[in-house]
Amino acid sequence: MTLRLTDEQDRALTLLAEADGISKQEAACRAIIDAVARRTHDARVRDLSTQGRSRYAELLDRLSR
Repeated sequence: MTLRLTDEQDRALTLLAEADGISKQEAACRAIIDAVARRTHDARVRDLSTQGRSRYAELLDRLSR
């Protein structure tokens, strides 16, 4: 796979790799894994929040009075 980056993106990736003492490839891989983890976590939290609000809607309404 080839990753095409702008000069600015390449500089950012270089800084990230240097800061962590790893290769640019490893920095890119870690960034992808971190992004996936954040997004799936955020989605799960949203789903659980929606379920909780639905499940406890009556109780939440009574508590807000």
